[in-house]
Amino acid sequence: MTDLSFATGTELSQPVDRIESMNATNQDIQGALSKVPEVTLAFWIIKIAATTLGETGGDSVTMTLNWGYLAGTLLFLGFLVVLVIAQIIAKKFNPFLYWATIVASTTFGTTMADFADRSLGIGYTGGSTLLLVCLLVVLGLWHWSEGTISVNTVATPKVECFYWAAITFSQTLGTALGDWMADTGLGYEGGALVFAAGLAIVGALYLWTTISRVLLFWVAFILTRPFGATVGDFLDKPVTDGGLNFSRPLASAIIAAFIIVLLFVLPQRAGRHPGVSSQPAD
Repeated sequence: MTDLSFATGTELSQPVDRIESMNATNQDIQGALSKVPEVTLAFWIIKIAATTLGETGGDSVTMTLNWGYLAGTLLFLGFLVVLVIAQIIAKKFNPFLYWATIVASTTFGTTMADFADRSLGIGYTGGSTLLLVCLLVVLGLWHWSEGTISVNTVATPKVECFYWAAITFSQTLGTALGDWMADTGLGYEGGALVFAAGLAIVGALYLWTTISRVLLFWVAFILTRPFGATVGDFLDKPVTDGGLNFSRPLASAIIAAFIIVLLFVLPQRAGRHPGVSSQPAD
């Protein structure tokens, strides 16, 4: 009887242990995912403002302060690395830390794109192509490693590294595309309209089609960067070049204050990519 009771107790304890283990795993995943904000309209509004700040902030250092593209790139890379590490080791979602990291990635993207386009002498076409290849490589490695590039998989430091690398390259690509579009003759206003139309199309596809939400998210994330870049250029470029000729530092300060207000006013909570299953990807 003792042996039977012992065996029965062991058999019963195994499912319980498995359930507790699964619950602990799910809690760990929830904790990691909680550092990624819910993708809502507020997310995209702040994202566009952050990309605009990246454009004016990056230009303030490289052009207004005359640091040059290489020094500016190294400076903002340092900020980005520190903030990404802080984001990875954080225990829960902190909207100010998350968006500070986004701003750092978009500012670094601005200076890096300018360095590739101008200092390396490969032009807008060469710079955009190079950055597109880098982005596709990161997304490809992420998919190869995890089987998906969904934000829903951001549950480990390794995937967070893929996430922030993809975001940074998408920001950098967006800068190059924005400058390229503005340089084609459309100007900054025309470029902003083109990318705004692209975002509207993505929104329509999201609402009225069954196209992968993960794909649409990354397309929208990429397109918001050149849209923000053209808006930033429109604010600080000379009137003769189609801009408003605002001081870059002043424009940056105004946009930064605007983002801080948005973080207090608009709801910011942890969430997942819309349309993605609540279960971890296989």
